[in-house]
Amino acid sequence: MIKPSQWQPSEGLALEPNALAAAIEIERSLVLTAGPGAGKTEMLAQRAGFLLRTGTCRYPQRILAISFKVDASKNLKERVRRRCGPELASRLDSYTFHGFAKRLIDRFRPVLTGDDALDADYTVGDPRVHRRQIGFLDMVPLAIDILRKSPMARNAVRQTYSHVFLDEFQDCTGFQYELICAAFKGTHVNVTAVGDVKQSIMAWAGALDGVFQRFASDFSAISLNLYQNFRSQPRLRRMQNAMVKVMDPAAAVPDEQIAQDAGSVEVLSYSDCQKEADALAATIQKWISNENIAPSDIAVLVSRQVEHYAARLMLALDRLGISYRNEVSLQDLSTEPVARLIVDFLLVVVGEYEPDAYRRLMEVLLDVDADEVEAYGTRLRWRLFIDDSRQRFRQNSLQLVDADVLRELATGFLQSVGVQVLRSLSADYEHGGWLDEVTLNAFQRIGELLRAGQGVVVALSRFSEDGNVRLMTIHKSKGLEFDSVVMLGVEKETFWGKLVEERSAFFVGISRAKRRLVLSVVAARERPSGMKGRWDVVRTPHKEFLGYVADAK
Repeated sequence: MIKPSQWQPSEGLALEPNALAAAIEIERSLVLTAGPGAGKTEMLAQRAGFLLRTGTCRYPQRILAISFKVDASKNLKERVRRRCGPELASRLDSYTFHGFAKRLIDRFRPVLTGDDALDADYTVGDPRVHRRQIGFLDMVPLAIDILRKSPMARNAVRQTYSHVFLDEFQDCTGFQYELICAAFKGTHVNVTAVGDVKQSIMAWAGALDGVFQRFASDFSAISLNLYQNFRSQPRLRRMQNAMVKVMDPAAAVPDEQIAQDAGSVEVLSYSDCQKEADALAATIQKWISNENIAPSDIAVLVSRQVEHYAARLMLALDRLGISYRNEVSLQDLSTEPVARLIVDFLLVVVGEYEPDAYRRLMEVLLDVDADEVEAYGTRLRWRLFIDDSRQRFRQNSLQLVDADVLRELATGFLQSVGVQVLRSLSADYEHGGWLDEVTLNAFQRIGELLRAGQGVVVALSRFSEDGNVRLMTIHKSKGLEFDSVVMLGVEKETFWGKLVEERSAFFVGISRAKRRLVLSVVAARERPSGMKGRWDVVRTPHKEFLGYVADAK
């Protein structure tokens, strides 16, 4: 046990000021917003290390961590184990919302009466059967009912946990928020909620909306932002840090922490938008041909109206034979967890050697809370299932790969996985028909790729690696990262809204780049055909935004 004043982040890590403040906060609840690469999970792991190693979380009390996805729950638990050792880490309970709700139901099941009464050996599935089976969507409401009806259940939960972590909080639904309030609102339990800016671009400017604002009020929480993108190279981080000094000075890191020379930031100026399009297309071609940068790791971002600002660039890319995707009009199936699960299963079944797909598959199928014996049994059952699927595939499709055969195999797999696990993969799958729609779209996309005639393994691999340069708005880019990013039109006439909001948007855009950032400016941007409304042909460089480039040198 060490004194709080003696604690240091483990593994010699340097946390940015707001992350360090969050890790060692003792008195107040916290609400933090951050973008990808800002180290949200690492901050929670370090906070767990602080609470456990300093005795701030007093034995025998425990820490409860709630995530939205099984892999996120497992990831946090493993990080805490590495930083604290198995003995202290055993006092962290890491669940999904539904995993936590089910444990409440299992422990306090007798509280449920009438139509909600359950037998001891109840199951979870569809349809709901009185006393015998509940649906996946019933679990959280039933847990809330237990906490509201039973003082014993409420007290047991509150005495068990002194600290609670809520990861990916921007995805919290109304019922899930009610569960947290029923368990911990108005108590001395310290709750830390962490969310991603992909749901609210204004979070970077401190404007926490929706559930963030409600949580801050209900739990009297301190609000902090995490700005630093640790996946970006130093030159890019220096530019980002220069903006943080303006947006939230206390959150900026000392310049000496990011003094290395790796990374590239440059401003390219052109007389008109046609010269801009031709030059940028040639630059992108060079990145792909000479540097072997995957096209899908290159993005062109615009503040708004991709179809107008990038119209000439798209034509220039066409002339050079460079494939691109206008993400404004496309739903990227490859980011959907259930689509990824289907593709990984099929790759394992039809491929000769697919270790990455198998690893991802097992991360979903293995229970994060299972012991070694249970995990071994689960892994063995799935190996037998996969072997059987391989045999059926080879019997039905020896010569010609049939999309219907793949669909039949995948459908049987999804049924075996169960709707409870599938819905736990994303908060979007819990309500409405989005899960079914994504599944149907995934099968249709697989069929389209198969018809290209390149073979089943190649088709499945292309599902997630589309091989195209991505063109999108800054808003669409939230939550994504790329090796090289082109920010098109860094001009006053492009970023014409309120300065605070435009500054926040520009920050999100530049922080998508991991290694290289290019900012383009033109003196004249011709009015595009079909454009209605105001359009300024004469353009002026955005002095403030381009001024941050000097800090990257």
